[in-house]
Amino acid sequence: MAKYIINRLFAMVITLWIIVTITFFLMHAVPGSPFNQERNTSEAVQQNLEAHYHLDEPVFIQYAIYIKSLATLDFGPSIKQSSTSVNEMIGRGFPVSAELGITSLVIAIISGIILGIMAALRHNGAIDYIAMTFAVIGISVPNFIMATLLIQQLAVNWEVFPVATWASPTHMILPSIALATGPMAIIARLTRSSMIEVLNQDYIMTARAKGMTTFQIVMKHAMRNALLPVITILGTLVAGILTGSFVIEKIFAIPGMGKYFINGINDRDYPVIMGTTVFYSAFLIMMLFIVDIAYGILDPRIKLHKRGE
Repeated sequence: MAKYIINRLFAMVITLWIIVTITFFLMHAVPGSPFNQERNTSEAVQQNLEAHYHLDEPVFIQYAIYIKSLATLDFGPSIKQSSTSVNEMIGRGFPVSAELGITSLVIAIISGIILGIMAALRHNGAIDYIAMTFAVIGISVPNFIMATLLIQQLAVNWEVFPVATWASPTHMILPSIALATGPMAIIARLTRSSMIEVLNQDYIMTARAKGMTTFQIVMKHAMRNALLPVITILGTLVAGILTGSFVIEKIFAIPGMGKYFINGINDRDYPVIMGTTVFYSAFLIMMLFIVDIAYGILDPRIKLHKRGE
């Protein structure tokens, strides 16, 4: 286990470095400057600003400067909001984004597993068809379309929930549901197919012969093996929820990291774009690592040290 963790940590650092390098050079490959939109600023002032942020240096020099600051976990100041550092933006925005993401993930996991188990236990029955219909809708409808429909029906027409912002727990409901619908559908379909396969295994037949109830069989025997495919894709689902939250945060006017990221792209604020990208990449890489460890713990047949070699 220790050898596997060390190998994975090394691979994570290399992966993050590749992401940083590709993002940096792609961002600087786009023609223009962050100060081109400042129409009321003279050319001399623009040149001074570019010199202040080292944008007049060759791109490889800029890259070396950024890697040096990144090594100290300093993402630098925002170009458009010079009084605010990118670290401060992340400190303000990430807790909100994390709260939205965790709430959505919990909703997706719990509802998806329940739907999948119900569909498997009533295979080819009415409950199975209804559950899978919800799953197909969840997969087919993008989260921004779902968000628009929820706002129109539940906030505007019926006035059940507030329209936007992030001021109270009731403001969390609609964006969390909109963000959780797609992952919930994927989890439901995976749980259903895996549970159907597990319920046909010999040891399940033996448990039934011993007089165990369906609830006991599912909770004590079938659940652990049936959820292994779900555990496998959790890292990908977390990535989808976090990246999808950018759009959801914009639609619901949520003051999370998505707002800073989108504004950074519109303003060509290089430090903000790089800082949010690096932070999210590091977070997602760590989540994938945790999922791998959890997968090995849940399934003792997997030898993590062999996988890492």
